[in-house]
Amino acid sequence: MKSSIQRNVGPFALMLTGLGSIIGSGWLFGAWKAAKIAGPAAVCAWVIGAVVILAIALTYAELGAMFPESGGMVRYARYSHGALVGFISAWANWIAIVSVIPIEAEASIQYMSTWPYEWAHELFVNGSLTTNGLLLSAVLVVIYFMLNYWGVKVFARANTAITVFKFIIPGLTILGLLLTGFHSENFGTAGNFAPYGWSAVFTAVATSGIVFSFNGFQSPINLAGEARNPAKSVPFAVIGSILLALVIYVLLQIAYIGAVNPTDVAQGWSHFNFKSPFAELALALNLNWLAILLYVDAFVSPSGTGTTYMATTTRMIYAMERNNTMPKMFGNVHPFYGVPRNAMWFNLLVSFIFLFFFRGWSSLAAVISVATVISYLTGPISLMALKRAATDVERPLSVPGMKVIAPFAFVCASMVLYWAKWPLTGEIILLMIVALPVYFYFQGKSGWAGWGRDLKAAWWLVAYLPTMAILSLVGSHQFGGMGLLPYGWDMLVVAVVSLIFYFWGVNTGYRTEYLDERETHDEILEGIGA
Repeated sequence: MKSSIQRNVGPFALMLTGLGSIIGSGWLFGAWKAAKIAGPAAVCAWVIGAVVILAIALTYAELGAMFPESGGMVRYARYSHGALVGFISAWANWIAIVSVIPIEAEASIQYMSTWPYEWAHELFVNGSLTTNGLLLSAVLVVIYFMLNYWGVKVFARANTAITVFKFIIPGLTILGLLLTGFHSENFGTAGNFAPYGWSAVFTAVATSGIVFSFNGFQSPINLAGEARNPAKSVPFAVIGSILLALVIYVLLQIAYIGAVNPTDVAQGWSHFNFKSPFAELALALNLNWLAILLYVDAFVSPSGTGTTYMATTTRMIYAMERNNTMPKMFGNVHPFYGVPRNAMWFNLLVSFIFLFFFRGWSSLAAVISVATVISYLTGPISLMALKRAATDVERPLSVPGMKVIAPFAFVCASMVLYWAKWPLTGEIILLMIVALPVYFYFQGKSGWAGWGRDLKAAWWLVAYLPTMAILSLVGSHQFGGMGLLPYGWDMLVVAVVSLIFYFWGVNTGYRTEYLDERETHDEILEGIGA
């Protein structure tokens, strides 16, 4: 028998869940990676990234208030465009989120590798984790699993305490570096503020972990089904967590740029190769107390995020089962603890697979960032399609100016996908379609019901993905392309093409029968939980 997900999370706890997801390993490595790609102009990359994510997040905040259900982000596209778009969107979203669990564990062990012990140095060698490093990472993933296994209340209490700690350590890092070893000359003159050009700033947004670092805004949306008042709590949590995180990230980036040795800067920002960036800078400035705190936080911050994502990905699998694209056993909720435990075991296994194939923070960060952007694409289109075609659905939240925000968000997501550079753009797009046989299997089991209408509503997305891959291939040399589109004009072409796909997608949406299924299913759950 299925039991209902429990609604007992308040607005501040929900915001802390979002902030707890956002402030993870990204702050420990993001400033170093962004500066390595873009130099001092990396500060601008964080602001651009926040604007992009905020626009996308506002569309999802409306959807989260409309459909306050666990794992909701893997269901919205199904409501507006049917099973095929819904499956591709859900798959992209789940891949982008579940892969964060192992990267957080790897980040902790990578920081550990600079401890002053020989055995620690052997955990991370030549840019990748050794066998011992991977085993320790696996232990951390199991801890994330156990913290969620006994229900959302245990998880929420642990996460609130961890998030408070997350605020303190970045704050002390910012103050310690700014007050001890700040070199304003590292920011350069107007001529070398962006030493690798502005194209590098855009690439930093896509691949240095900036998009990845803001990704936690999804957690309050995926936990909307457990919020006491979703219409108010979800937008408050989403917007608040992004803006607070932006302040922290920009200050950390400024502190990092000012703290590195000016002599080393003269050799170029791309030459900095840190295993544990802020800890190594603290040691270089004789801030041993700060280095110790950073080594502790290298476990606390990623562990808080890993724990949160173990919760949200579990609810995604639960929602995908409700989409009839996962086995029925993943929809079983524990009658006492209120968590889908079979889905948790599945995500634990997948996390171990990611650990095996990607053995370091940098190797996963770029992949996750681009996969994340693809997973965001359907949100703005689903929202506006439902506003057009499903006028009977209650809308507890209506963000002003959404007719402008939604297309802007879709264009932004398309831009970030393009900025990621060929061939990474093409590789991730390919990853998004490899799971289609799973969809066809479950579609076949259902007798191909509604297949024709779902395909008609999916053509925009089916055409969009290869079109973006082709634009990336023939784009400017600055973004890894063949140079057939000159720099500057290439981004204009991407913007215009993405707008065409946006309006195509909005106009092919319809009031799917899955909206009625949702209402029936929710009535059943409420009856069981009563």
